[in-house]
Amino acid sequence: MITINAAELDYKSLNEKLRESDAPCTITNCCGQRFIAAGMSDKEIIIDGVPGNAMGAYLNGASITVRANAQDAVGDTMNEGKIIIHGSIGDAAGYAMRGGKIYVRGGAGYRAGIHMKAYEDKIPVMVIGGTAGSFLGEYQAGGIIIVLGLESGDKPIVGNFPCTGMHGGKMFLRGDCKNIHFPHQVTVRPAEDADFDTFKEYISEYCTLFGYNIEDVLNAPFTVVTPDSKNPYKQMYVAN
Repeated sequence: MITINAAELDYKSLNEKLRESDAPCTITNCCGQRFIAAGMSDKEIIIDGVPGNAMGAYLNGASITVRANAQDAVGDTMNEGKIIIHGSIGDAAGYAMRGGKIYVRGGAGYRAGIHMKAYEDKIPVMVIGGTAGSFLGEYQAGGIIIVLGLESGDKPIVGNFPCTGMHGGKMFLRGDCKNIHFPHQVTVRPAEDADFDTFKEYISEYCTLFGYNIEDVLNAPFTVVTPDSKNPYKQMYVAN
């Protein structure tokens, strides 16, 4: 394991040091450097401190663990790999994410999973352990978003306008979600056994990463949200 002290490094210098290393790296004294590990593959990176915006953007197979919070646009357009956040994250996490996994112990800001998509065997997954802000899964076109609402007290599991423009993928929310307003173009229903088979492996990994008991987490109702049309805006572009 190589240690990189980021105290005096800008993001370009920090990324150069990461690319030069063939061994796993721990970054210490990280404080707001943007674009950490952007586009990287075959790297194992641990970050002590708070990385800046777009950490793991275009990630192509690397593994990143952050032992604190992270800012906006975590995993922007990531293609493959894994991002593990031991705190909470800002807005627009997983923007246009098209592969890989993001696990967040805490909560997420606005527009998590916006434009998330899938292609053939690439199915991106985002698991948020706390709550998510407004516009969760906006324009979601594929992949899986899971929000668990753990340790959130009376706070709603999602904010306003979840699934706006959703036309692909699936969302699983822990709870019955009866007090949440969803748009008309999605279908909202209680999870069935087949649904638990779909998301249990991801929740199991979440629990292993962050020290939760999976039976306690699964001992609750879950709500499934899916689009009721693969192209809800077709009528806007096709003449009668």
